[in-house]
Amino acid sequence: MERKHYLFIAIFFTLIIGFGSLVTMGNSMPSKISISDKTIHTIAYFLLTLSWLLTYKNKASKLKISILIIVLIFFYGIIIEVLQGIVTNYRQPEINDLIANLVGILLAFTIFKMVLQKKLLK
Repeated sequence: MERKHYLFIAIFFTLIIGFGSLVTMGNSMPSKISISDKTIHTIAYFLLTLSWLLTYKNKASKLKISILIIVLIFFYGIIIEVLQGIVTNYRQPEINDLIANLVGILLAFTIFKMVLQKKLLK
């Protein structure tokens, strides 16, 4: 896939996470599906991180750039959590959400470094 496609996906995930975190969704989850809020955070930040690492896969092969991407995404999560406390009256910031975000970020980084990067750069 070309870089512009990965960039589109990365921007899409970034916007969806921001929108989903700050806008009320009502009861949009079917009642038979029970997924932990923390699982959703982990999956969302896994996909977000992986999409940005793939967007910059040639540059992200350098540890410095990968760490920069990780730090920026983690700070994005912090900003979202703070905004939940300031902008919304139905959500509050939680440290456990940040921990779940970090788990997703680190899983994506590990998979990118151990599996995908080797395949993509061949």
